[in-house]
Amino acid sequence: MPDYVAPLADIRFVLDHVVDVGALASLEPFAHAKADVVHGVLEETARFMEEVVAPTNRIGDTEGLTLDADGSVTTPEAFRDAYRRYVEAGWGAVPFDPAYGGGGFPWLVNIVQQEMLTSANMAFSMAPLLTQGAIDMLHAHGSEEQREVYLPKMVSGEWTGTMNLTEPDAGSDVGALRTRAVPADDGTWRISGTKIFISFGEHDMADNIIHLVLARVPDAPPGTKGISCFIVPKHLVADDGSLGPRNDVTCVSIEHKMGIKASPTCVLSYGERGEGAVGYLIGEPNAGMRYMFTMMNNARLSVGVEGLALAERAYQQAVAFACERRQGRAPGAPRGESSPIVDHPDVRRMLMSMKASVEAMRCLLYLNAESIDLANSHPDEAVRTERQELVELLTPISKAWCTDLGVEVTSLNVQVHGGMGYVEETGASQHYRDARIAPIYEGTNGIQAMDLVGRKLGLSGGAVVERHLAAMEAVAAEATAEGGDLAAIGVELADGVAALRDATGWLMEHGLADPIAALAGAAPYLRMFGTVTGGWLLARSALAATRLLAADNPSDQGFLEAKVVTARFYATQVLPTARGLLASVTAGPDTIMAIPAEHLWSR
Repeated sequence: MPDYVAPLADIRFVLDHVVDVGALASLEPFAHAKADVVHGVLEETARFMEEVVAPTNRIGDTEGLTLDADGSVTTPEAFRDAYRRYVEAGWGAVPFDPAYGGGGFPWLVNIVQQEMLTSANMAFSMAPLLTQGAIDMLHAHGSEEQREVYLPKMVSGEWTGTMNLTEPDAGSDVGALRTRAVPADDGTWRISGTKIFISFGEHDMADNIIHLVLARVPDAPPGTKGISCFIVPKHLVADDGSLGPRNDVTCVSIEHKMGIKASPTCVLSYGERGEGAVGYLIGEPNAGMRYMFTMMNNARLSVGVEGLALAERAYQQAVAFACERRQGRAPGAPRGESSPIVDHPDVRRMLMSMKASVEAMRCLLYLNAESIDLANSHPDEAVRTERQELVELLTPISKAWCTDLGVEVTSLNVQVHGGMGYVEETGASQHYRDARIAPIYEGTNGIQAMDLVGRKLGLSGGAVVERHLAAMEAVAAEATAEGGDLAAIGVELADGVAALRDATGWLMEHGLADPIAALAGAAPYLRMFGTVTGGWLLARSALAATRLLAADNPSDQGFLEAKVVTARFYATQVLPTARGLLASVTAGPDTIMAIPAEHLWSR
């Protein structure tokens, strides 16, 4: 399997010409993060991920994990060494508050680093990414004492973090959880219960694991309104910051998964040895779900990045294989010679589909991340509000559309490899297996579609989605007016936006009268929304590339010309599917719900 190479040219293009990473340095928190500094940091990140993390990817898939009799989990030695070097290099601290040892860089920079880390090794990346979510929660809602105790070690990566939501009887329905928290005489709490699907809930890569655990206090109201959040460290922390005794948290099993095999997905038992694990309440009782939602946009964006990251690595592998593998004679090739399969039109179609998907995802995810930074830090309240509304609108698209595409692109990589793609030794199947979890993480993609239709279309009375549609129509008109290849892109984009506008209007009209009708069309609508938004962003890429090509002798002429071609491929081969989805969005629930459950299968 070829090594991973960070796509720095494309990353830089998107940062400079689709979003504006340089402009973020004008915001007070990011004054030190000028564009040249950011690009320098990312070049060093790329080198580290290529040389240190990427070689561990195959090792993790083949070696997996060991659960010992005492409940400890042993990770591959290569993981432990790479994580030590990751912490020493300070990569995990880059986006966090300097008051706790962070680098204070924009979240956009972190998302780019997440892409490279996850492309290098998704299983490995889960430890830093779960820690980031825990840091977000504690920074926003922990007491000053809690922040001082835990954040410096978590920001540095010396301690990792987890989020403990899911239980055997409470999957996506978090409100059904049963874990209990009882107050102790010393102001702490005693936590008892079982949590499942806890990524890196137990491992040997860090000295301590800080679990953030959802639980119910006595007399809590039912459902999500009665959920509180607690810090439950693997090792208790003494007043001087040193590690004390082991808390009553036990890993009773790890899941045997189809992918990310070296990421320990744990069943954790709290209070198995006595009166309960020692926990520390975050904020107020019964506010745990509200606190969780403060980090939800970032978490869902990070999962969307997993789709992009694995698609990028799969695409690189597919291109390398297609250029090396010779089979058959391509049209126009000399007789008696086999051709590299990259010369066959259908293989080239698959590669272009992969390339266009990767580039569209990268634009969307970086735009979403830039909007988070502007929503948090721009001095103008109107800009902050508008960007926060865009974050709310785009987050379910970023998570669901990108992870669905991640599965499709990694599957195409297997197809490009032919029979060899189905053989484990080539490594193509690992990317596909690893990618398959991402549409399930952080609320399944069906939940994202319901969120989009049920909550996001109605933001500000529909003004937010209207603003987005108008922005896409403006780019379509601009591209059409340019003529040539850009006109072809603009015409197809305009048709896609028109179809999306029709679908949006139908859902907003019929969804109020019949929620089932809206929910029945939610998934194809999200697909449609992502497809059109991707076309809009690639059209913006093509416009930017055309302007750069008009300059005198650009050094990256081939790269820029490929940008325009890729946008046109997407416009002519992918965007037309948006109109095809309109009928599915507006069909209503009749045929979906018509067959009684007991008749869905019969002997």
